[in-house]
Amino acid sequence: MRDTARQCYLVTYDIASDRRLRKVFQVMRGFGDHQQLSVFVCELSDRELVLLKEKLRKEINHAEDQVLFVELGPASQQTQQRIASLGKPFTHEERHCVIV
Repeated sequence: MRDTARQCYLVTYDIASDRRLRKVFQVMRGFGDHQQLSVFVCELSDRELVLLKEKLRKEINHAEDQVLFVELGPASQQTQQRIASLGKPFTHEERHCVIV
């Protein structure tokens, strides 16, 4: 599979066990920006999306837990223009790779 343009996803989850919830949260931290309790915004290539789903598939109980992926469009577009909020404004932090 070849990498294509990055897409922006809203990923949200409902996990029945605290232990699995912590594991899912740790997986998600490696792929996106934490927005609210169980909500992340992720900018992913096709390959990264498959990898994220595979890692989550190993951590969840498929009979009790749920993870939803909402595609928001190309990551090259401004995320703020696709997500509206009430109350505190939505802020999207740019993620940058730092090589040490």
